[in-house]
Amino acid sequence: MGKKRSRYQEQLDELQIDLIKLQRWLHQTGKRLVVILEGRDAAGKGGVIKRITEKMDTRSYHIAALPKPNDRESKQWYFQRYVSHLPAAGELVLFDRSWYNRAVVEPANHFCTDEEYRRFMEAVPAFEKLLTDDGIILIKYWLAVDQREEEKRFEARAADPLKRWKLSPVDLASRSKFKDIGTLRNTMIERTHTPHAPWFVVDFNNKERGRINLIRHLLNELPDALKNVDIPEITLPPLGHRTAKEKITEMAIWVPDTFDS
Repeated sequence: MGKKRSRYQEQLDELQIDLIKLQRWLHQTGKRLVVILEGRDAAGKGGVIKRITEKMDTRSYHIAALPKPNDRESKQWYFQRYVSHLPAAGELVLFDRSWYNRAVVEPANHFCTDEEYRRFMEAVPAFEKLLTDDGIILIKYWLAVDQREEEKRFEARAADPLKRWKLSPVDLASRSKFKDIGTLRNTMIERTHTPHAPWFVVDFNNKERGRINLIRHLLNELPDALKNVDIPEITLPPLGHRTAKEKITEMAIWVPDTFDS
């Protein structure tokens, strides 16, 4: 098990170097990148987003994980609150769920009408064409998990006080809707898989394997990002004097050292 984990970490380290190059490429070229991560509850969306971003410059990416729309947002054009999260030049935005809530989560839980669902499914290909025609790179992933594995993850979350917050009433209700969600997902892919915004499916029954496969695929979709981008080595010149200790003004209040060693 330890050897397997080590190989995973080794691959992840290599890919995270390339993700830094990707971020530099976006900054240098002014390209805009949107990555959509969809999947069942507990599929692993948050985990892969963490591994994509954990070594990146926080100033050049944004994670969009939108809550339930408020009263005003529910009266807007459906896509409006998502548009405000789209990237500016040189930025990456990762959607932890996206406008595709209306294709799967909302109809599965009766949060939208049949007419709202129908209008969305008709509009989304044109909406995404507008984005890509304007130069936004749009990459969409569905993280696939079998019901047995999903249930194991629910049980692990329920048993862990650090993870129970992840189990919302909607998540719990989804346990009885596995087949319905699968049907809605298939319809979503069939009707919104287009040349300018195709869907990619990643097996996430093993989260570590899924993360590596997704990140590598993402980088392979953007080959120019790694061609001429390098991370230059830095040599620190000598200080030229002895190292000094911190000298904080006595007006400051030190936080007690409570670390239990």
